[in-house]
Amino acid sequence: MPPAALTPPPQPLTDQDIEAIERATLDAVAPPAVEQLDRWLLPFDSSTIGRAISAVPLRHDERDATVVRAIAARYAARGMAAAFRVADVPGLAGVRAELARLGYRAQQATLVQVGSVASMLELGAAPPAEVRDTADAAWAAPFLTAGFDPVDGAHRIQALRRARNAVYATLCEDDQTLACGTAAFGFGWASIHGMRTVAASRGQGLAARVLAGLAQAAVERGLQRVFLQVEADNTAALRLYQRTGFSTAWRYHYWRPSPG
Repeated sequence: MPPAALTPPPQPLTDQDIEAIERATLDAVAPPAVEQLDRWLLPFDSSTIGRAISAVPLRHDERDATVVRAIAARYAARGMAAAFRVADVPGLAGVRAELARLGYRAQQATLVQVGSVASMLELGAAPPAEVRDTADAAWAAPFLTAGFDPVDGAHRIQALRRARNAVYATLCEDDQTLACGTAAFGFGWASIHGMRTVAASRGQGLAARVLAGLAQAAVERGLQRVFLQVEADNTAALRLYQRTGFSTAWRYHYWRPSPG
């Protein structure tokens, strides 16, 4: 992906925007339990979904790196190894240094991208996917097809079905779902999750039609801003999101204990 993928959004996000995005993210992946410790959210789940099991700061200027140990203790009390989702920004340098000192390692670079619902609609992908308020079997089907981890897929189906205030988009042909996606609404944002296209149908513009359907649902709810999270090496998705007007607000890594 060209360097433009890391271009900051036209209007810098405020501290309130960052907190809203993080809270909306956890509403969408819907872990069974979430605690707050100081300015951190601590989600607890038994799934494979990184965002549902990793502590995340609500601000990008955390200077008290000692909170890392307190967070790890909260997870240990539940019989879990702590993981952290930390933005690669100067204000969190101390936290990252403390994690490294304690033996955590940065993995899985991911971009938080923001855009406008209007730009999603301007992509002009037609006809848009059908959008429903329920996560039925047709929506879930692509998560369990060849090319996707079935265990991870099952966890994502379960999590997104628990999402607060969400809609579910599907594109079907001959009783087979070719593509799907989810939008959740909250804290002043629409957010995109669970974008999947079956392997045999990729490269046909189906994901753009899913985004168009989800954008219409956001318009109906009066929302103008949208965000999503995408792995930094997913070049196909990044090309689509760039065409749709998304730009990177920040990059983060998951910090997990080193093996052994």
